[in-house]
Amino acid sequence: METRRADTIALELENMILTGAFADGDRLNEIKLAAHFNVSRTPIREAFHQLGTAGLVEQIPRRGVFVRHPGPMELVALFEYMAELEAACGRLAAPRISESALAALEAANATCAEAVAAGDSDGYYAENERFHRIIYAECGNSYLQNDVERLHKRLKPFRRMQLQLRGRLAQSMAEHKQIVAALTAADGDAAAAILRDHVAVQGEKFHHLLAGLKQVAE
Repeated sequence: METRRADTIALELENMILTGAFADGDRLNEIKLAAHFNVSRTPIREAFHQLGTAGLVEQIPRRGVFVRHPGPMELVALFEYMAELEAACGRLAAPRISESALAALEAANATCAEAVAAGDSDGYYAENERFHRIIYAECGNSYLQNDVERLHKRLKPFRRMQLQLRGRLAQSMAEHKQIVAALTAADGDAAAAILRDHVAVQGEKFHHLLAGLKQVAE
């Protein structure tokens, strides 16, 4: 129960950080937040750990936990690296992916399509995570899978937030269909190219979102 509560708190704090409710360098008070969310300090600490994994806070020994807003250049570099890792996963997965995994991708896309119809960006992202993790697992390379999983966690808040941009859900859904088609055809080069563009666009789109959030905060 505390783990699930920590997930919810981490999501709320993440939204507050990304929308400017907390400024860069703000100290997050563990006791006050525990009182605010009406929980013990344990789920707050777990939420801090999740935010730290995403690079949104920095825990400094004997000083506390501080908000950290990644700079534009850092985000660009991270998304470029993520795009290349996902492209590699797609290229390797194309000749190796199982029929059951292809069926799972189709099922994930069907659920994503329902979220698009409902305009549910958070619901879409939850299924989008499953979609990408299936591809990671099917690449057949545990070293690559571990690296891409770690970076996926690091970029999760930013990949989720950019889906709120107008038109992005439908665009992402169309790209998912192209990815499945390439994997089904065992076309590694096509799968790599589509996945690279799919992730790289997210970085670009997020910068537009970041600019909009900055205007709202101001």
